Amino acid sequence: MPKKPEDWLEVASPAPKARGIFKLFLGYAPGVGKTYGMLSEAIRRSHRGEDIVIGIVETHGRKGVQELADQLEAVPRKKIDYKGTVFEEMDVDAVLARRPEVVLVDELAHTNIPGSRHRKRYEDVQELLAAKIDVLSTVNIQHIESIAPTVRAITGITVRETVPDWVPLSATETVMVDLTPEALQNRMKRGDVYGEEKVQRSLKNFFRRGNLIALRELALRQVAEQVDRSLESYMDAKDIHENWGVRERIAVCVSGSPSGQYLIARAARMARRLDAELYVLHIDRELAPREENPKVLEANLRFAENLGAEVIRMKGKSVADTIADFVRGKHITQVVFGRAPLRDWRKYLYLSVVHRFLRESPSVDVHIVTQEPGDA
Repeated sequence: MPKKPEDWLEVASPAPKARGIFKLFLGYAPGVGKTYGMLSEAIRRSHRGEDIVIGIVETHGRKGVQELADQLEAVPRKKIDYKGTVFEEMDVDAVLARRPEVVLVDELAHTNIPGSRHRKRYEDVQELLAAKIDVLSTVNIQHIESIAPTVRAITGITVRETVPDWVPLSATETVMVDLTPEALQNRMKRGDVYGEEKVQRSLKNFFRRGNLIALRELALRQVAEQVDRSLESYMDAKDIHENWGVRERIAVCVSGSPSGQYLIARAARMARRLDAELYVLHIDRELAPREENPKVLEANLRFAENLGAEVIRMKGKSVADTIADFVRGKHITQVVFGRAPLRDWRKYLYLSVVHRFLRESPSVDVHIVTQEPGDA
């Protein structure tokens, strides 16, 4: 039976989304331009016909930010009386009643005044997303819960408002708003970030160049981690088994041999030079006689952990096949094997393992590291 026109329309129509799209503008310090970038994108999208409103934007008296905010519709804020003082917060009910396509919610880590609908602003955002409203928001790296202690150690400043790690990680898209530390300090000196009375004090404390370099690296690593996770999800979804060497991952295979620590140290130096993830892998062979010293093996694995490696212990009938499966699953780009100067039957056993691995594994660089005599 031929399809009617409305049947084809139903097939062609996109499926309704189950949740709003969450786009996060991430910065490493106040003043890098997160809110400005968020507003600029909102204005561009508004000119393209999208229905966009401001839920809440904090201008902090910055003229450029205020000029951009004035170009967009803003949902009136909710006034809350707390201990005799009137505060203003985002009116979640008003935004839900207005039902825009996109809403701007600045400063994701903000703690709402008691009497608000939710305790934290990120909880407001979750409700808006559940209502299928897209959200643009901003946050600085120091406000991510697991990173706040590191920031305190670097800057000496305790960050009191944080968001759980799952919140930024749940963002559909994360944009890092970047600026060199020198440019940010110049922006500070011009008075574009804080008022004149705070500039010099800030430059000597939180905004010291060393602090800014460290915070910037933390933010870059956060974004790199999210991009890496997105790539892995994509490759898994598309059933892509080839290694895309976007980021180096090194796996070193060790046993209970005394030479294991030398091998791990070599691999760790390689990983540091390449800024690569390091995995130390030990295969327990099923039904095979145990020839290695378990105490030496445990010492090798502890040594690996001390060097920052992720230790993996696996069981398998075939050492080569198990390593190949691990390489494929973790998208390893380089594998390190140790080679002792074996001269008996073990030499042929070793060579057969390496040859079988090369035959079974995806494309990967293999390093054979010669170990000292007597370490076999």
